[in-house]
Amino acid sequence: MTVLDSPPQASAEAARKAALGSFVGTAIEWYDFFIYGTAAALVLGPQFFPGSSDVAGTLAAFATLAVGFIARPIGGVVMGHFGDKIGRKSMLVTSLLLMGFATVAIGLLPNFDAIGVAAPILLVTLRFIQGLGVGGEWGGAVLVATENAPAGKRGLYGAAPQLGVPAGVLIANLVYLPLTAFLSEEAFNSWGWRVPFLMSAVLVVVALWIRLGLEESEEFKATKEAPAEADEKMPILEVLTKHWKTVLLAGGTFIATNGIAYAYMVYVLKYGESELGYSKTAMLSLLIASCPFWMAGMAYSAWRSDIVGRRNIYIKASAALVVAAALFFPLMDTAILPVMLLAMVALGFTLGCCAGPQSALFAELFPAKIRYSGASLGYQVGAILGGGLAPMIATSLFAATGTSMSITGYFVLIALISLMSILLLRVPSAGTSTEQKQSLSQEGV
Repeated sequence: MTVLDSPPQASAEAARKAALGSFVGTAIEWYDFFIYGTAAALVLGPQFFPGSSDVAGTLAAFATLAVGFIARPIGGVVMGHFGDKIGRKSMLVTSLLLMGFATVAIGLLPNFDAIGVAAPILLVTLRFIQGLGVGGEWGGAVLVATENAPAGKRGLYGAAPQLGVPAGVLIANLVYLPLTAFLSEEAFNSWGWRVPFLMSAVLVVVALWIRLGLEESEEFKATKEAPAEADEKMPILEVLTKHWKTVLLAGGTFIATNGIAYAYMVYVLKYGESELGYSKTAMLSLLIASCPFWMAGMAYSAWRSDIVGRRNIYIKASAALVVAAALFFPLMDTAILPVMLLAMVALGFTLGCCAGPQSALFAELFPAKIRYSGASLGYQVGAILGGGLAPMIATSLFAATGTSMSITGYFVLIALISLMSILLLRVPSAGTSTEQKQSLSQEGV
């Protein structure tokens, strides 16, 4: 089965619009997703789960964070199906509206003291809706960018939605930073934490305006013009029956990137405050300072993947992540700010190198007619096994052992799982030929 066989090329203007639309929309959707993670680390425990210990409240807040990851595969499957049958653009608009609605609603949600047990129930429901939205986002944004990319530049253009992830983190934390720095603890806990959620309404309008101007790729249009076969009625069924090994291994390559990244973005904020004695502002500043290096790693590895191949870059980056994961907490535990910054920058850059070629790699694993479903499902499998569990696991491990070495062991373990997955995954040798004509077996591996 030929995955990328001389696909029709989009114009240069269409390629640029697609890259911009995928970057801006993804950045805003991930801003929405990440402000929840930051709030979970800083304030949601006492707001919605009062009366419990600090650890129990944090675990409860991180559990609601995980609910979004449970919803993500559902969103990926549903929007993947319609994205393959109807079009990428409509699903990108749908995912953006779902995320925007849920995020603003969380900002308006009364806490436990105001409405009792209904507060955490509604919080979990809205978090689930967030997960549905972001579950359909990544696959569509990736395909809009890669399918419209110029020949030989799928890796570079595919980095646009990937760059939206750290950009969303950066925006989220830049919003939180002045709130934690200039508001009193009482004011922040009372209303300040809601401001980033309410600001989402303005950002969503901007992203919606950009996305409504996108067009479907020539490659997707070509698949819609081809005669439909009986087994093409349900793209997700074809993915699950013919490409399930590819989906599992693709998800495996993403477990560490997503899991370590979420602990790095969410758990470390709480860890630095409660265990290292630093303020919320100091920890947010470290995260903000590391985000440009995270983005630089993405851009560099995506560019290199067009030259030397996705798999080559992914293997080297995954091996480097094993080392970075082993060193991260020992460096953080020095509690010396320059050393902590070095740890954050090094891990961020390495995570970026893992994520850079991922968009093009996942897109190239599946034919266009089932690509939204296949790429989304592989991504979300890795997300739920990685990021959805990481903050809770890290919190539980430290509570049980009293040492960050247990978290380091967890980081190294999942980094090794991802390294093994990419070693086992047969992927196109992207970047070594302009047209990237590659064939996969019936199972995709």
